[in-house]
Amino acid sequence: MKRILTSIAAVSLIAGAASAPAFAQADREPVTSISQLLERVRQDSRDAAAENQRRLQEFRSERDRQASLLSQARNELASLEAQSERLQAQFDANDQQIAELDAELREAQGAFGELFGAARQTAGEFGSIIESSMVSAQYPGRAEPLQELAQSRTLPERFELDAIWQTMINEMEGQAEVTTFNARVLGLNEGNPVPVTRVGPFIAMANDGGPLFVQWTSDENNAAAGYRLANLERQPPARLLSAASNLINAEPGEIVSGPVDPSRGGLLRIYRDVPSLSERFEQGGIVAKIIAALLIFSAAFGLFRLVSLLLVNSAINAQKRRSTASSSNPLGRVMLAYEEVKDRPTETIELKIDEAILRETPKFEFGLNFLKLAAGVAPLLGLLGTVTGMIRTFTQITLFGTGDPTIMAGGISEALVTTVSGLIAAIPLLFIHSFAASFARGAQSALEEQAAGIIARHAEEKSAG
Repeated sequence: MKRILTSIAAVSLIAGAASAPAFAQADREPVTSISQLLERVRQDSRDAAAENQRRLQEFRSERDRQASLLSQARNELASLEAQSERLQAQFDANDQQIAELDAELREAQGAFGELFGAARQTAGEFGSIIESSMVSAQYPGRAEPLQELAQSRTLPERFELDAIWQTMINEMEGQAEVTTFNARVLGLNEGNPVPVTRVGPFIAMANDGGPLFVQWTSDENNAAAGYRLANLERQPPARLLSAASNLINAEPGEIVSGPVDPSRGGLLRIYRDVPSLSERFEQGGIVAKIIAALLIFSAAFGLFRLVSLLLVNSAINAQKRRSTASSSNPLGRVMLAYEEVKDRPTETIELKIDEAILRETPKFEFGLNFLKLAAGVAPLLGLLGTVTGMIRTFTQITLFGTGDPTIMAGGISEALVTTVSGLIAAIPLLFIHSFAASFARGAQSALEEQAAGIIARHAEEKSAG
């Protein structure tokens, strides 16, 4: 009985494998006998056979539909190929007809063909000149008729030929103008119009809270965008901006000096590559930074010493006018030292006063040697930067040769910038040291002069007593 049940279960599983998903969720009553199990197996076999037959019918129906679509596509392809052949034949016929008409046109033109060809060539060349002219910033769209005439394949009309010389005359008039107009400038006033002063085709300046040079240029990445006014990436020096301001603010008819770029913007664009003061300083590298730090610290210390010595000299001069000694200034301290020993012999007084002066002398000379050393070290640091810069230059020459001067520019810039930095640091430090030393000697001389006077008066008083 166990073997029979096992065989029937295996047959049931195999027969119902294809239809298992369809009946997996069906609610069935539990099997309680072998007859019910056999009936269940037979029913599952019949259901599976019916399901398989239905699927087979679906597959055959789908196959017939796909065959019909394939036949339809082939018929449509054949129709399109026939249409393509007709269009190709028509294209060839039209092309031949165009060639014949061109030949007839050339024959009809005769000698005028060369004349009109020259006119189209002139229109194209002059159209390019007009488009790149600064005058077109004030009068846009002037080059479009000329460019259309240059690309035309038909005989030009009288008004088209007249447009060539009329545009030439307008351009000549515009080149003689110094005028102000409103225009949009890329990078200024959020794209809103600003006053622009134009000096012929040479230069233009916008007034956006101050004079700014602008250029008439095209976008290198989008040539189809055409020309437009754009703010210079880096403005020229202040003297040129000041001259531009004078020209912008001049009254009509007034003669003033103003900037003119005969290269029509080329010279102004050079300023994009001219380094600023901070960029030049960066070219000096670490040596230039060391020189700058030395200059800042030494100059600050030297100015502090200058102020201190000035105050000391002022205090000494003030003490000269008072008979009462004060310990707040060097001369007062020397006088107090005399007061302590004025009853002793003259030799003792002289020694005591000299001792007091010697105590004050280091205070006067404090920091002077450092200033002198800094003034001498700064040029040496500049020379060090020069040597390292030239070593870098020769290394670049060894690696890459002398074909490209820009390769050597970095090392040469470092050499020259550090040399200049060293000299710039040394010159003011020498002046500061000289003034400080002079003030120190003045204070020292004042103490010695007053000390000699004190001793002389003491000797006179003693001899008179």
